[in-house]
Amino acid sequence: MEETPIKILLVDDDEEYLAIAKHYLRSFHHRSFEVEWAVDEAETFRKLRANPAFDVILMDYYLPETNGLDITRRIFDAKFNVPVILLTANKDFRIAIEAMKFGVEEYLVKEQAVDTILPRTVINVLERVHLKKRILEVENTKKKAEAIQELIVTMCHEFNNPLAAIKISSDILSRQQIGDHHKEILETLNKNISLLEKQIVKLRDFNVEKQE
Repeated sequence: MEETPIKILLVDDDEEYLAIAKHYLRSFHHRSFEVEWAVDEAETFRKLRANPAFDVILMDYYLPETNGLDITRRIFDAKFNVPVILLTANKDFRIAIEAMKFGVEEYLVKEQAVDTILPRTVINVLERVHLKKRILEVENTKKKAEAIQELIVTMCHEFNNPLAAIKISSDILSRQQIGDHHKEILETLNKNISLLEKQIVKLRDFNVEKQE
C-alpha cells in the first residue's frame, strides 16, 4: 500500500529554486512529495488557511520585505502547528541560533541541500516531530494516571476518617439502654459501614496494583 504523499509548502521568491526543490523531492525511500509554492508572507498565510494539513514548511530566509524567521514567528503565533525547515544561501551561525530559538526544526544551506539531503532532512524532521508528540502523549497519560491515583488516595482518606468516627459513635450507642427499633437501626448502619469499608479497601488495593 502506497503511503500518503508528504505535503510541503515551499516559501521562496526564487522560481528557479522551486524547480530545483521539486527535482530533489520527486521520491525518496518509497515516499513521495507534493510541493506547493508561496512567494511571500501574504501568500504563505493564504496557503496555510486554505490547506492547514501541510506536513512541513521549507522557509527561505531571504524574502522580499521581511525574512523567513519573522514569517516563522508569525506562523507559530497564529497556532499553525507545522514544522519549519529554514533554508539560507550561506552559513550564518547567528541565523542558525535564532532559528533554534524560534522553534525551527532544521537549518539547511541551499547549495548543500542536494541529491538525497533535502528529502532525507524532510523525512527525518517529520519522524522527530512524531516522536516528540508520542513522548508528550505518554507524559500526559502518566500525569493523568498520577492525578487519578492521588484522587483515589484522597477519597479513601476522606471516607475513612468520618467512617471511623461513626463506628465509634455507633459502638457507644449500642452499649446504651435503647429500644429494639434503635438497635435494628444501628445494626443496619454497621452493616452498611462494613460494606463501604470493603469497597474502599478494594479501591485502595486497585490503586496500589496500578502503581506497581
